Amino acid sequence: MRIILAALALLAGFSVAHAGEDAVTLKEAPGRDVVERNCIGCHSLDYVQMNAPFLDAKGWDAEVHKMMKAYGAPVVEQDVADIVKYLAASYGKN
Repeated sequence: MRIILAALALLAGFSVAHAGEDAVTLKEAPGRDVVERNCIGCHSLDYVQMNAPFLDAKGWDAEVHKMMKAYGAPVVEQDVADIVKYLAASYGKN
């Protein structure tokens, strides 16, 4: 019984800790749905905004392939071009 109560207390504290955070919304542009569908399963979308100052199209391409190869992201190859195109156009380094 103590374990159940401890687990419930932990879960309640976790939900309160995240209650004040705003959801990240990516810029509206062609390909946004593909990025959201493929990326949100592994990490929050704020990573896109955090990396924007550092990555151009070549960098985003490398980043997407790294996520697939090093981290096992379940991105289908036919989505890669759309993801990179969206990220480079909407969040690429100028």
